[in-house]
Amino acid sequence: MTTVYVDATTLIALGTIDELDLLEGVGEPLVVLPSVTVEVTTEPERTNLERFCDAESVRTDPPIEPADEQAQRVLDDGEVNGDGRLVAVVIAHGDAEDVGIISDDRRVRTVCQGLGATVTGTIGVLVRAVDHGLAADEAQRILRRLDEHGLHMTAALRDRASVLIEDASGR
Repeated sequence: MTTVYVDATTLIALGTIDELDLLEGVGEPLVVLPSVTVEVTTEPERTNLERFCDAESVRTDPPIEPADEQAQRVLDDGEVNGDGRLVAVVIAHGDAEDVGIISDDRRVRTVCQGLGATVTGTIGVLVRAVDHGLAADEAQRILRRLDEHGLHMTAALRDRASVLIEDASGR
């Protein structure tokens, strides 16, 4: 069983356009840590996140005790914030192959992947939704909305995401 943790970057991107439900089914359990939740401070993202976290499929407590001190050393940070807590839970799991991280933060992605966790981002969540039945046209519409509402995408990333969506749809 893979435990999947979601970072604030993805929660903000999907929460901005009220598409947090795309995260459902990416793993069991799906965990949104309190230290990540506090990083989502703007509206409508915060309200959408609160509603999403009320779902039975979303946990807000880690199933293990995070290894905060080790994460601080790995990241060379003085305090444990949401990013540090994500690294801490990857370290604490021991078998990082059973851990998934969803983040668009390059540093979080690099460190967690280096520790052995499976890593994806907002675009990966969207492509997975297409794999699981979301229509490609709807996914392309969501991709445009993400781009219009501030997900940091280069033209190359946007084009690559579009191709991945089409590939996932079998077209």
